[in-house]
Amino acid sequence: MREIYNVAKGVAWRQAHIFFTNPSFLLPSLLFPLFFFTAFVGGLSRIRDVPGFDFPLGYTAFQFVFVLLQSAAFSGVFTGFGIARDWESGFMRRLMLAAPNRVGIVLGYAIAGLVRWITVIVVVTGVAFAAQMKIGGGGVDLFALYTLGFLLSIVGTLWSAGVAMRLRTQQAFPVIQMPVFILLFFAPVYVPLGLLQGWLHGVARVNPITPLLEEGRGLISGSPDKTLLAFGILFALLGGFAIWAIRGLWRAEAAG
Repeated sequence: MREIYNVAKGVAWRQAHIFFTNPSFLLPSLLFPLFFFTAFVGGLSRIRDVPGFDFPLGYTAFQFVFVLLQSAAFSGVFTGFGIARDWESGFMRRLMLAAPNRVGIVLGYAIAGLVRWITVIVVVTGVAFAAQMKIGGGGVDLFALYTLGFLLSIVGTLWSAGVAMRLRTQQAFPVIQMPVFILLFFAPVYVPLGLLQGWLHGVARVNPITPLLEEGRGLISGSPDKTLLAFGILFALLGGFAIWAIRGLWRAEAAG
């Protein structure tokens, strides 16, 4: 366990240092979710007047939940980008040779992804309150809301790490990003699920992100109703993608 801890600490510290000291990594991570939040809340706010849109806290809180989950997922995606870059630079090969327990490598990148997401969501939350976002939930509800994002960030890192370990090149970027992007934006992003129609409604109903969004919006309004389903999905994804990431690590070890 000490070997895993030491490797994870070293990897996490290196990635966090790169993130905070390199504007080309820090600024996109901050600007991407802020762009979505301000664009959706500012440009689409009249959607709250659509018949059937009955979210009680208004459109700012409605979209804040999506941006919270989107930023969590993409913190994992950007972490995967870092893994792919480290393979191309040769750093990952040196790390694999030096690390006594390589599971700590994946754990370290997951911790770095969480640090990235916490930084982003603190800024986004500040902007949301500056925009006079209303909150109906209590402290426990808000803790559960941010826990959803916390777990989704780890899921995103495990997914992207598995891909990056298998492909070991920056050409993996589209493979890492596109499935996450599609899942996020084929969920009920702009309106509640009940207002979607046609094939979009059908796709959103089976999308695993949909229960997370609905539970998050329930938590922020103080009326959660899909808690077991949402956290059950997240823990299932955590288990599945942990296996995916570790097997990717094994493939990378076998490839040298």
